[in-house]
Amino acid sequence: MRRNSYLTELYVVDSSTNNKISKNIDNGWMFIMNNKLNTMYFSPTGTTKKIVSAIGKKISAKIDGEMIINNIDFTLPEVRKEAVFFAREDIVIIGVPVYAGRVPNILLKYLNSIKGNGALAISVVVYGNRDYDDALIELKDILELNGFTVIAGGAFIGEHSFSRILAKNRPDKKDMAIVSDFADQIYSKLTTQNKIQSIVVRGNNPYRKHYMPKNEDGIPVDIRKVTPKTNSNCIDCKLCVNICPVGSIDYEDVSKLNGICIKCGACIKKCPTQAKYFDDKDYLRHKYELEVNLTRRREPELFL
Repeated sequence: MRRNSYLTELYVVDSSTNNKISKNIDNGWMFIMNNKLNTMYFSPTGTTKKIVSAIGKKISAKIDGEMIINNIDFTLPEVRKEAVFFAREDIVIIGVPVYAGRVPNILLKYLNSIKGNGALAISVVVYGNRDYDDALIELKDILELNGFTVIAGGAFIGEHSFSRILAKNRPDKKDMAIVSDFADQIYSKLTTQNKIQSIVVRGNNPYRKHYMPKNEDGIPVDIRKVTPKTNSNCIDCKLCVNICPVGSIDYEDVSKLNGICIKCGACIKKCPTQAKYFDDKDYLRHKYELEVNLTRRREPELFL
């Protein structure tokens, strides 16, 4: 059974199930394709969501303007409690941000719980203009370990979670044009290749250790315990409580954390009164160095 039957444009519709039945009369095989495309992402500040959603919409439009896009936004912790299973007939576009050069640790348990059962996957990572290091290969490995065939991958740039300066407003118009072209290439691969195989991406295995900033003496510093502060601008709107991807901000006292902070930037960038901020010396030094030293524009890398 050929996987490129996945998106063949020759099909009939089974009226009892509303599924499309792809046909290849010459070779005598038939393959059922779900009438939906799946998108999944973890996106505290919206950059990963923007890229994954655009890929999904473009592929969907090229297949069939009426194709359903099944979306799973697993940014919030409650969503990550739900089991997710796919089938061989599924196509899944899944994206995560890059934290310290790797897939975020808090996502590993959830990502490993997603079962592909032979589904095709497109892996996407988004980083803040430093480097994606081993995040893309790590995500690819996780997906393949859990039953996916990863047929395309991309490393894209989004505004850094620590900063409003570094990779400001990215993904921008130029990035989104590349995203659109990436989707076109994926569609072409799905519809023209006789045998769709897993891709090879840039990265190391064993993976490199998580990137660590250094202090003024060149000694590595651990900023994992750094937490945001709250100033008098706070209007107690509870937005930060509702968008925290680890559910750590206390509902009764939003200046208090009941758990870890992953430095995702959601509470700071989305606060309507700019009431959230960091004041840790090592964190601020690291942020400044990133903004000063990483001004050269990095470009997306695509693997097909």
